[in-house]
Amino acid sequence: MLRVSDLACARGGFPVLEGVRFEIGPGEAILLRGPNGCGKTTLLRTIVGLQPQTAGAIAVDPDSIAYCGHLNGIKPMLTVAENLEFWAAVYSMRPIDQALEAFGISGLRDRLARNLSAGQCRRLGLARILVTGCPIWALDEPTVSLDADGIELFTRTMRGHLESGGSAIVATHSDLNTDARELDVAGFRVRAKAGTTFDRAFR
Repeated sequence: MLRVSDLACARGGFPVLEGVRFEIGPGEAILLRGPNGCGKTTLLRTIVGLQPQTAGAIAVDPDSIAYCGHLNGIKPMLTVAENLEFWAAVYSMRPIDQALEAFGISGLRDRLARNLSAGQCRRLGLARILVTGCPIWALDEPTVSLDADGIELFTRTMRGHLESGGSAIVATHSDLNTDARELDVAGFRVRAKAGTTFDRAFR
């Protein structure tokens, strides 16, 4: 279970969001919606503990969340298999073959990550989430750089994760063809005070 209550968060010392509240349980997902710069990434980073909230509460076991942000969390000098084996070892998880197959990169297992295309890197980054075994996925624009086949693989994998009792919170502009609830993050934005010169795009 992930429960967020009256959460407020900031970026670079500037307040961004306030009053955010929701909860997700096993088998549930929430899609974070809103225009660029409205605070979706800031919210996700706060929930996973990469930055502190300025108010409110986040009720969750921090070890239960796997995060994939704009960066893929992979080492370019390691092969595809070595990257996944590293993360599987960190989380004491099973072999990596299921993750390789789920994202269609089995044939790339011996290729150095530095020699992958942007879309292949994204598939590897998402496969990394799968090998953690974490029940809650926090994903920031997971379909960026993916082609149509990659998006289908991701959607199928996320459906399987939810059907097996996992949860997900996903910031995306894409239609993921799921039954997930949607949360408009823009509705929680802190309104700039009159006369401020703060650039909202910084969020």
